[in-house]
Amino acid sequence: ERIALRGQGCDGRNGGPAGDLIITVSVRPSSTFRRDGYNLYCEVPLTVAEATLGAEIDVPTLEGTTKYTVPEGTQPGAVFTLRGKGVPYVNSSRRGDLIFTASVKIPKGLNEKQKAAMRAFDEACGGSNAKKSKFFKK
Repeated sequence: ERIALRGQGCDGRNGGPAGDLIITVSVRPSSTFRRDGYNLYCEVPLTVAEATLGAEIDVPTLEGTTKYTVPEGTQPGAVFTLRGKGVPYVNSSRRGDLIFTASVKIPKGLNEKQKAAMRAFDEACGGSNAKKSKFFKK
């Protein structure tokens, strides 16, 4: 983005009029967001329990965080949109959208009690092959 301020630059040669001041604006890349026009994109991590049961989560925005309720059965890669939480349009009150992707984090390094609970859950769902279970069918 370039902003030109007419007549605000250096004085002209030999008493000529002042030149223009050109300001170049650049935006540093964010570690949280990816920008495409006025829309912002990010990934939001969910635990297996949050994705399975549904949960109210914190989603990062330009102003901090906002609450969002993900539905029960949210699948990894599910995409959600927060209208009007993206980048403001120049000279307008409109804003782009914030689009986030659910990133379900699978736990590592479980202790024996946690592993037993996961095995019991797997068994309650019908066994180790997801194709057999009614819970995983579309």
